[in-house]
Amino acid sequence: MSANAPTDRPSPKSWISAIAPYVPGKAADASGRPVIKLSANENPLGTSPAARAAFGPAGADLATYPDPGASRLREAIAAQYGLDPARVIYGTGSDELLHIAASAYAGPGDEIVYVRYGFSVYDIAARRVGAVPVVACDKDYGTDVDAILAAVTDKTRVVFVANPNNPTGTFSSRTEIARLHAALRADILLVIDQAYAEYLEAEQDDGALDLAMTAPNVLITRTFSKIYGLAAERIGWGYASAEIIETLHRIRAPFNLTTTAQAAAAAAIADVDWVEQSRAHNAKWRTFLCDEVTALGNFGLSFVPSSANFVLVLFEGALTAGQAFEGLMQAGYATRWLPGQGLPNALRITIGTEAHMRDIARLLREMAEG
Repeated sequence: MSANAPTDRPSPKSWISAIAPYVPGKAADASGRPVIKLSANENPLGTSPAARAAFGPAGADLATYPDPGASRLREAIAAQYGLDPARVIYGTGSDELLHIAASAYAGPGDEIVYVRYGFSVYDIAARRVGAVPVVACDKDYGTDVDAILAAVTDKTRVVFVANPNNPTGTFSSRTEIARLHAALRADILLVIDQAYAEYLEAEQDDGALDLAMTAPNVLITRTFSKIYGLAAERIGWGYASAEIIETLHRIRAPFNLTTTAQAAAAAAIADVDWVEQSRAHNAKWRTFLCDEVTALGNFGLSFVPSSANFVLVLFEGALTAGQAFEGLMQAGYATRWLPGQGLPNALRITIGTEAHMRDIARLLREMAEG
């Protein structure tokens, strides 16, 4: 039969059929029993009081479309970081922005490069537009600038870099990000996904936002789903040159942020005290978990140094990652086991409350000691 012969039903494009759908972190066990969710990197402290206070009144009018330009939110973001509000774009989570960046700048026959153990949405975003995903080798579970540059060809149109990286938590310095950008062709869009940037200390600034302010081929993306505790509202934002932003607006979904989302996010980004409290909590209990895992080194447990709100724990002894995943699930905790991302020996564990972290440490110790 000819490849173009009609069939008795619609057929998706071959590159769509090749997509492995995104799998979210589990919130229940196999029986449907709710568990404590340390699988999605949400803020264990919840949402700032300021954001909650803004959310309620904003929902009074449900019959009217939200502000299509998200003016108040763009101005709040711009005020926080000293940006031009006209160059702030907004999306249904940063995921929408990653997808439309791929859609706008790549297509069939083009290539999109990202690092091994990078965010799984990059592969989906590339395949969704018919582009070829090209996976560069990692360096100690993190971004290897030289490997990315070696993977670039004349067909490369987009490079995705998560910094800090998800799911490994690794961080690329300002020097490395600048070196990557300087070595890329001017016609390649460099997308720096900063979903976890607010968990960094001031001295860890990777310079990506500065590049987005000045370079014509850099887009940064951020999210309100993590430190701001607004995951349920799906709010992301990005910054780039006026030309890139104009292009992305052409294919951004209209009215993509609800009225309540816009109000809550504008209040959240101004609540600096809440962000500082969340960052300090995360740093304290991330260190605690890493120390506890280090103490189990004789049992084959270790971790990848993290700059995010999770730790990737490696299992290379008698206790396997799969066994630990099931054991924690039985105890009422969902973590993220990642065999589908080439990490069958690892669990990504979100930093939770003090009680959660102490319990996780106890459970890991009991399972490792047998």
